[in-house]
Amino acid sequence: MPRIISLAALVLALGMAACVQKAPPELVQAVERLDRELTAAQGAEFAPEEYAKFVEHWTAVRGRMLAEPDVIRLPWEPNRLVADLLKVQEQGVLAVSTATQRREAEHQQAESRLTQLEERLQTFTGSLDTMGGRVVLGRRPVETELLAKQARSFFEQGQFARSQRASQQAAKLLDHQIERLGTELGRYADERRVGAWRNMVAQTVNWSRRHHGAAIVVSKADRRLFVYREGKTVASYPVSLGYNGILEKRYQGDGATPEGQYRIVRKRDRGDTKFYRALLLDYPNSQDRRRFQQARAAGALPPKASIGGQIEIHGGENRALSETLGCVQLENRQIDALFDLIEEGAPVTIVGALGLSNAVSLALAELEQTEEG
Repeated sequence: MPRIISLAALVLALGMAACVQKAPPELVQAVERLDRELTAAQGAEFAPEEYAKFVEHWTAVRGRMLAEPDVIRLPWEPNRLVADLLKVQEQGVLAVSTATQRREAEHQQAESRLTQLEERLQTFTGSLDTMGGRVVLGRRPVETELLAKQARSFFEQGQFARSQRASQQAAKLLDHQIERLGTELGRYADERRVGAWRNMVAQTVNWSRRHHGAAIVVSKADRRLFVYREGKTVASYPVSLGYNGILEKRYQGDGATPEGQYRIVRKRDRGDTKFYRALLLDYPNSQDRRRFQQARAAGALPPKASIGGQIEIHGGENRALSETLGCVQLENRQIDALFDLIEEGAPVTIVGALGLSNAVSLALAELEQTEEG
């Protein structure tokens, strides 16, 4: 029976050299290093197609290396393993480069968006506190601040896509809040409305000139009370308003401070008021009652709302109650000075602002600029 001789044995028998097909260790190490670099560069996220090709071919070549450790290659045969490893290396280099570039681009986009958001939020918070509009928006400012913090946290963790999404959500919330403030407080920038307020103030100042008596003007936007005598300012005090004081008063318990022309109907000294000292106003007057009835007829009030009363200019000792009622509050030493300057029957005019360039309108204009930016 004839003897069967393998090709390798024949080659050896003929004295021709044969070798085992193995992969160069330095080439294997280079590919393994690329694999680690791709993991660090988040290749699966930033270069998914390039990363998938690399992983597929690298897995296949590595499987061959493990399954066929001693494959004989004849001298005239090319080393397929080396060729395949070089191709895998080429794919790895491309994947690392692509992932790095895309990751850096997304890093810059996320950083730019986050920086813009945080700058807008800083401006927004400052303007909101200046105009006293935080209560108008409820919990929205808090939600926006939390989203901004979340976006910053994602960014620092290298989760740039999630950071951008959180920044976008926060920016949309910010836009809605600016729009809401413009709707609720736009009258502070309305030329016609401010003109009416200025006329009211002029009437009060003229009264003090004609009657040689003291009169009071309160500017809600400026949080300031002015005392006039003989048509001139003789005193000025900072004041605080109801917790929702920047809005027009509509009904009892809304926390808003009323606007209009009133009179001091009673000076309440210590022991005659829940506060330190107080000047009781004739709120609601006929205009207040008419506005209240119109709002009720239009269905713009809660079903059980009442018009309320007991609006005062007063000192301290019960700040919580003052904020509930929407009064005007001064420091005790200032209400003492006011008591000496003013008499019962004196006019008190409360307006939103004294001019178009008031704290609220300026804050709104600043916010609108950030929205456009």
